[in-house]
Amino acid sequence: MASSPFLSKPTISFSSSVSTSLPWRPSLSSTAFRANPRRRTLTVQSKIREIFMPALSSTMTEGKIVSWIKSEGDVLSKGESVVVVESDKADMDVETFYDGILAAIVVGEGETAPVGAAIGILAETEAELDEAKAKAKAADSGAVTPTPPPATATPAPAIAQPPPAATSAAPAGPRKTVATPFAKKLAKQHKVDIATVVGTGPFGRITPADVEAAAGIEPKKTVAAVPTPAAAAPSKPAASSAPALPLLPGSTVVPFTTMQAAVSKNMIESLSVPTFRVGYPVNSDAIDALYAKVKRKGVTMTALLAKAVAMALAQHPVVNASCKDGKSFYYNSSINIAVAVAIDGGLITPVLQDADKVDLYLLSQKWKELVEKARSKQLQPHEYNSGTFTLSNLGMFGVDRFDAILPPGQGAIMAVGASKPTVVADADGFFSVKSKMLVNVTADHRIVYGADLAAFLKTFATIVENPESLTM
Repeated sequence: MASSPFLSKPTISFSSSVSTSLPWRPSLSSTAFRANPRRRTLTVQSKIREIFMPALSSTMTEGKIVSWIKSEGDVLSKGESVVVVESDKADMDVETFYDGILAAIVVGEGETAPVGAAIGILAETEAELDEAKAKAKAADSGAVTPTPPPATATPAPAIAQPPPAATSAAPAGPRKTVATPFAKKLAKQHKVDIATVVGTGPFGRITPADVEAAAGIEPKKTVAAVPTPAAAAPSKPAASSAPALPLLPGSTVVPFTTMQAAVSKNMIESLSVPTFRVGYPVNSDAIDALYAKVKRKGVTMTALLAKAVAMALAQHPVVNASCKDGKSFYYNSSINIAVAVAIDGGLITPVLQDADKVDLYLLSQKWKELVEKARSKQLQPHEYNSGTFTLSNLGMFGVDRFDAILPPGQGAIMAVGASKPTVVADADGFFSVKSKMLVNVTADHRIVYGADLAAFLKTFATIVENPESLTM
């Protein structure tokens, strides 16, 4: 991935498939070049490349074209930005690896395509423009997906076409076989010579369905063929739930944005994790007083809380641990605090890397930079997907308590409520008014237990109530 200045859009380069003939090797005999009307003629086939939808993050299954920086017919140079793609978290400029001419745009602005699908065609010279445009038109219907996000996150072909027979005649001469990784795996599993399979995907790409057809395997049905009582019972609610939500007159259907679809997917995934919640009241007089002193130096309350959480996690590493497969867990080597930020059209969690080791003032400066990049959708993937613990602060909006949903792959998330005056009694029975805030932590019960969380919250409260160590 290309590096970029602070406020410039992040960029990424796409890879391409190459369609070219094998080089001609002249005979070693000198007679091969004698004047002879029957001598072989050297032909050179120029390259036509597909511009693929890149994977901009580990969770990205499809991308949306925000805008094409270049137009059809423009001459491109290696390393030049061609298109802006919206992933599930950010917008990124996509660069080209090759010199050439943008022959055709397959996926237009505002449309989506799965990762790995062709979004444009690059021709090496003007002589290949007509051929490239013809290929683009032939594959246009299979490569473009409408603007509304898909109902499933699986980047599989949207249209199941009956593939041609595996023994269909292939183009004459040597050719480069282009197949999806899963198709290659299936070919090896079923002992099918993938070179003999005719692809039905974009630009002749071989899909898993093509390999299964060549192996004589019937297409799998989406619904179980044997209606056993156990299998039929769960299917009834799904069938009956479809018409259960009729639209009210005048209602408007608004499809999810790419970011909203990613948030929805993560929230559904989090339902599979067994969680529990613990609340803890914290005296906030001391940290409020410290904030009043350091605010003029650019320190934010978010940075103070993130620093306090990181220092507490350093003493309780199990709360900073992660479990992703349900069979084991691991202790993270770094304490990276992800902080929830609401932006236009979604939610994102910029990450403060090594928050326990970074100075409070540098941490505040870094946080302001991350927020600015998040709101302009210019965060790099490592700046939003590397969190080990999440902090959500609605106290700034006056919310006194709430529960947060645990992000997939993390051990815990803290929800911070507002600091409010509260009447308290001391050990001698005397009443006084102190500011208190309620923090609720949601944790993965597979790796974090009640005693672990209680000890962590006690340490966190001690740091907040005696915050001098935060500025050291």
